[in-house]
Amino acid sequence: MSAPLRVGIGYDSHRLEPGRPLILGGVEIGGAERGLAGHSDADVLTHAVIDALLGAAGLGDIGRHFPDTDERWRDARSLDLLRAVVQQLADASYAPANIDATVACEEPKLGPYRDEMRTRLAETSGLDPGAVNVKFTTGERMGFVGRGEGIAALAIAAVRPLS
Repeated sequence: MSAPLRVGIGYDSHRLEPGRPLILGGVEIGGAERGLAGHSDADVLTHAVIDALLGAAGLGDIGRHFPDTDERWRDARSLDLLRAVVQQLADASYAPANIDATVACEEPKLGPYRDEMRTRLAETSGLDPGAVNVKFTTGERMGFVGRGEGIAALAIAAVRPLS
């Protein structure tokens, strides 16, 4: 009998501010008037995926591995952080099995970027794009997302033990 999959959940949110590019799932969203504020590129989608993978493997969270007090991570590309986490999983004898994520964003509309986000997250995680799902929702004009103050993401991921 093979070892069971392990599942983790991740969540991240950042406020929007002018003068920064909007990066989600490693993709720069063209025409966005504001980007996400943060120590790294503030890619909430990738950060949520990272936390879900780390949680599934019992390896803590993104803040433990890439603290915002460490200048090495200033302006870091979140896909590079995800790549490092996939290596940490391998070092702990795990590999990603699948990822499902939802981004909550009032605007801009993200649907046209879905396939590119899936592809980038899949390639970086070592998964087939069919094992990565990205969905979008709004805040229905409620809360910080609905007022356009920020963007949030939620992810669930499974990891499998390496033989």
